[in-house]
Amino acid sequence: MRRGWMAGLPGWVLGVALQLQQPALWPWWVYALLLCAGLALVVVLRLAGRGTGVALAVLAGCLIGVGLTGARAAHFASHALDPALQGTDIELIGRVASLPQRTAQGERFDFLVESATRAGRPVSVPGRIQLGWTSGFSPAAEGPLWELASRGPSVRAGDRWRFTVRLRSPHGLSNPHGFDREHWLWERGIQATGHVKSGPRDPAPERLGSTWHHPLEAFRQSVSEGIDERVDDPRAAGVLAALVVGDQSAIDREDWTLFRTTGVAHLMSISGLHVTMFAWLATALLAWGWRRLAPVWPQALLAVPVPVVAGMGGVVLAAAYALFSGWGVPAQRTVIMLAVVVGLRLGVRHWPWPVVWLLAMSAVLLLDPWALMQPGFWLSFVAVGILFATDPGRSKAAAPVALLHRRAGHALTNLLREQGVVTLALAPLTLLLFGQFSVVGLVANLVAIPMVTLLITPLALLGVALPPLWDAAAWVVQAMASALQWMGQASWAAVFRPAAPWPLALAAVAGGALLVLRLPWVVRSAGLLLLAPALLYTPPRPAPGQFELIALDVGQGSAVLVRTAAHSLLFDAGPRYGPDSDAGERVVLPLLRALGERLDAVVVSHRDSDHAGGAEAVRAAHPQARWLSSFSADAAERCVAGQRWSWDGVSFEMLRPDPDDYGPDGQGLLSSNAMSCVLRIASAQHSAWLGGDIDAAREVRLALARPQDRATVMLSPHHGSLTSSTPVLLNTLQPRWVLVQSGYRNRFGHPAPAVLERYQQRGVRWVTSPDCGAATWRSAEPDAVRCHRAENRRYWHHTGPVAVDGLSAGGAPPPARTPASTGLRSAP
Repeated sequence: MRRGWMAGLPGWVLGVALQLQQPALWPWWVYALLLCAGLALVVVLRLAGRGTGVALAVLAGCLIGVGLTGARAAHFASHALDPALQGTDIELIGRVASLPQRTAQGERFDFLVESATRAGRPVSVPGRIQLGWTSGFSPAAEGPLWELASRGPSVRAGDRWRFTVRLRSPHGLSNPHGFDREHWLWERGIQATGHVKSGPRDPAPERLGSTWHHPLEAFRQSVSEGIDERVDDPRAAGVLAALVVGDQSAIDREDWTLFRTTGVAHLMSISGLHVTMFAWLATALLAWGWRRLAPVWPQALLAVPVPVVAGMGGVVLAAAYALFSGWGVPAQRTVIMLAVVVGLRLGVRHWPWPVVWLLAMSAVLLLDPWALMQPGFWLSFVAVGILFATDPGRSKAAAPVALLHRRAGHALTNLLREQGVVTLALAPLTLLLFGQFSVVGLVANLVAIPMVTLLITPLALLGVALPPLWDAAAWVVQAMASALQWMGQASWAAVFRPAAPWPLALAAVAGGALLVLRLPWVVRSAGLLLLAPALLYTPPRPAPGQFELIALDVGQGSAVLVRTAAHSLLFDAGPRYGPDSDAGERVVLPLLRALGERLDAVVVSHRDSDHAGGAEAVRAAHPQARWLSSFSADAAERCVAGQRWSWDGVSFEMLRPDPDDYGPDGQGLLSSNAMSCVLRIASAQHSAWLGGDIDAAREVRLALARPQDRATVMLSPHHGSLTSSTPVLLNTLQPRWVLVQSGYRNRFGHPAPAVLERYQQRGVRWVTSPDCGAATWRSAEPDAVRCHRAENRRYWHHTGPVAVDGLSAGGAPPPARTPASTGLRSAP
């Protein structure tokens, strides 16, 4: 068993991966038994000696991985927020425990709770929560844009505060190929989110003083604020803050789009490249300084040789830089690998690179098992593994030290080789994780890597001591951004492909790796065969004569994608979340890219920001689409009752507004909700009814005017408001399913309990987006609605209300369950 631990490393990684696939946690004692079984197997293998098999070592590692990760998860879940405390006023005393993230809405920060009371009585809340302190807003006069009216006082890391807050359990949007916010919060150790109440009738937040806690976060905040004050250009200031303190939120959304398009986004966060460069510089300076002690203190060099000081000191300083910059997964991986390599060199040992690679991966997962679900984890380790596997070693003689030009040429050749290898090998993985690949990435990285690693990052770090150097670093950032802007403006700069299924995607990743390995070209060319299926993959579409509805989970708003055999339509574009964030950019466009959709038409039911907030982003990305709305100044883009068209055997008919609802100037004569476009979609057997925020009066008129209409599925009007889903409309349409798009614990109380009761009385089944996530209904399977949240559930995800004694936790009539295959809530 001398090297049996090496065989246990892949087992440990496998065990962690298996545990993260669980939809629900087992009792803690089950994980304890698995952990004990794995440790017992290690003892047996140790006693048995070399005769034991590798398979048992892998099994032991797997049992330990499942048991330890599961036990940690069960312990963490046991401290979840009591559901009874959600939405109630709670007074908290505690400390700001993170670098505050300043946005246009205000500030967001982690808060360590010292005490909590409700109505003067102590209550138990999670120890670490995330709070938002929202500044005042006023709606702009002409639409859904917000203006910052006032900004709350800035909080500082380490300060103690007394806040009155409202908390809720972690909850995020759940969409195909979307960001998993609940996993992100779980990984950060956050078990509740909330907002600080600071209205005129609320107790004023009170700063209780500063503490010595969280000095690193306080220093990071001071440096970030210093950069912001010193550098006038917001783009340059954001990049410098990201490189020095790891504050990636300082970079604007448009800049992130540019960096992704040009393939240099990895350089704008603290990566292994930055940490390695810092470690190399620190090692060289320590070695130089320690040698200078020889004439003054020769005993020091005899006691601690230069290689020991330089190597260990370099690792310590690299770890300090990684911690200062946020301790991301790439930084963790680099520090661990540096420590292993330095330890081996000082011990005059050599391990095969797969062992070093697996050891670093196992150590990262020991610190944070849930990092396995991060795209950065896979990009980092796959890139390093590829570089290890393709390293030509020292077979070629190094250029003479005296010939500087040859050394420079050799370094440039290595840079070109490594960047070409990484770009080609990671292209399939990048397509798998992000749905896009930068065509100009190789050239852009050859320009950006030297600028970032040799100029921007050193100047930015030295600027902590000499702030004028930040001006020089900002100038280099501006020059680099100009070059990237020029490269990224081409329409072909980035390639978007639909997301392939996991088997094809994994085969493509293996194909990309095979292409760059040091093998005969006959063998390497087989990688093209592995790449082809994923690159040529086209997501399945409805058959001719059928259609599909995907009601996206956009929070308190609406966005529905309708797909036929060869066409697609978007009904509403989702809400605007803030001055620089909307559902179009965050939810709708990623889904369209993942499905390979090119919109043929977009219908924006009315001008309210919860329906039209993402329209601008969608229009910019799909200029070819035909646009219809109830508020367009262009007569050709107005919804008008009587408009009809047919796609692939599926008919589309606009039912509202009526022509006389528009004035001579094209403006609506009714309220915004009453002007909602109403669209009916029908195949030969089934139909769908999408009504925006149509009010009760218009519902009744439409139902009475069209008594023959039926709907298999209906989008709940006005998110299930009490002023919608009238009995007349329900009795006329007689829907089997109702899709309710609403926000989690929204302040409007949507869907209203009375509306859900109407559905139940008529035997109508329904799903709500907070519990279901994105809901998919297909005319070929009219009796089933597929919930993304149910089909992709993990134990850190939100679970819906549980029916108790005839009433659900939300107070609505209890929904029954549909067949187990769908995992949905429905009325009996």
